[in-house]
Amino acid sequence: MRFDIITVSPELIQSPFEHSIVKRAIDKGLAEVYFHNLRDFASNKYKKIDDYQFGGGAGMVMMIEPIDKCISKLKSERDYDEIIYMTPDAPILNQATSNTLSLKKNIIVLCGHYKGVDQRVRDLFITKEISIGDYVLSGGELGAAVLCDSIIRLIPGVLGDETSALTDSFQDNLLSPPVYTRPAEYKGTEVPEILLSGNFPKIDAWRTEKAYERTQQIKPELLDE
Repeated sequence: MRFDIITVSPELIQSPFEHSIVKRAIDKGLAEVYFHNLRDFASNKYKKIDDYQFGGGAGMVMMIEPIDKCISKLKSERDYDEIIYMTPDAPILNQATSNTLSLKKNIIVLCGHYKGVDQRVRDLFITKEISIGDYVLSGGELGAAVLCDSIIRLIPGVLGDETSALTDSFQDNLLSPPVYTRPAEYKGTEVPEILLSGNFPKIDAWRTEKAYERTQQIKPELLDE
């Protein structure tokens, strides 16, 4: 699976892809991630990719021309399943979206910056818009890293145990149940006895019960869905 990330700050986003599970996925050839500096596609000698907004108002706007040049170059080299724009004024990323995107082959991710992009970029090029929360960051780079991480870990062969992702929170609209490891007793607190019983049907039932309890307490809206 290939990700092409368009950004004005490639140095800001590269680090999350150089460690842990995502790095192992890249090293194993299960995922490819490329960073494209939007300033390389600017047509002026100052590498300027933003300008004042028409109608006045505070904040600079990313211009359409360098974005068009970058996306057009990428599309001339291969077909893309999605061109995603990371922006706070969009539907919030959830597990279902990550599951769907993990089945794609080639994805472009455009990181917003400043006051956002010229609306014509969204109208002409973008196939999906995603936010990681109802708040504003300095740019879309951190959101893009979150999006890619949530997708890459779902690619078959990335996780050591492929069933691990299937039991993550939100996969079945439930939060994960509590988990424990050694030691079985620590400073007077003990692991629930059921988990040490070896009775796996009862363990599964306990985990399901606890998952419902946690979801009801923390995110009851998931049960409505």
